[in-house]
Amino acid sequence: MKVQVRGLHKRFGKTVAVDNFTFSFDNGHVFGFVGPNGAGKTTTMRVIATLEEPTEGDVLINGVSVREEPEYARRSVGYVPDSLPAHNDVTVHEYLDFYARAYGLQGAKRREAVGAVEEFTGVTGILDKHLKALSKGMKQRVTLGRALVHNPDVLILDEPAAGLDPRARVELRELLMVLATQNKAILISSHILTELTEICNGVVIVERGKLLESGTVADVLKKSTPHRAFAIRVLGDAAALVKELLQTPHVINAREVSGEVLLELEGEESAGCELLANLVGKGFKIAEFKQSKANLEDIFMNVTKGGVQ
Repeated sequence: MKVQVRGLHKRFGKTVAVDNFTFSFDNGHVFGFVGPNGAGKTTTMRVIATLEEPTEGDVLINGVSVREEPEYARRSVGYVPDSLPAHNDVTVHEYLDFYARAYGLQGAKRREAVGAVEEFTGVTGILDKHLKALSKGMKQRVTLGRALVHNPDVLILDEPAAGLDPRARVELRELLMVLATQNKAILISSHILTELTEICNGVVIVERGKLLESGTVADVLKKSTPHRAFAIRVLGDAAALVKELLQTPHVINAREVSGEVLLELEGEESAGCELLANLVGKGFKIAEFKQSKANLEDIFMNVTKGGVQ
């Protein structure tokens, strides 16, 4: 299952919310959709989920156009909005069963599907509770169950971790990692970029309605952070190591921070190996030499300019 966003535009009056977004993500992948508020993320997600019609462009879900065949495309998509259910007199089971019926599931097939998502999302102990009585974390689980009840190939989640406590965020992250192993194509927006780093293998970065970067994390990282960062712990005089590094070709900068020597190095991956061999050859006793892995937060700060719409 492949999702292709092609030349997507969405305008609300004179406001351009989405300006020519083109990107794609595939089954088995989790793509982080990141950008400041007002960047066009929610609008794009609603278009993919067939809840908004694009002004121009299209979204193809396994070749099916959301513009021309929205009802057919909708069968393949599960959408978790940034708002949680607020029904007063509906129980968890009634809520999930209602949406199973809405997706056309009947009889034993419906009961099996509802039971499966109740088990998967861990809500079997609260099936008779009313939605209004649930914590935010439990409501989020129910909302995820609603999005999964028809077993979609594509899952779109808009800020699912917002406002959750640390345990609920960890549990949600674990559920998403399991869903990725089930070969679903997942697009998730969040402002908690350090957590996205742990589950995402792709990223789409937007700002002020413009798409800035998209692709695998490795590819975007290579484009946005051309220099490699390293941390060195040396036995002996760290100041002497800093002095040596600043005189070494391809070392951009070096400084001592909290007992470690931090540096940036330009060149291919082999440059780090060559640097380490050179330092050992000159008599420095290197206790630890490690490359610092940039996360989505680093990529985001390098790519964006801080603009809002």
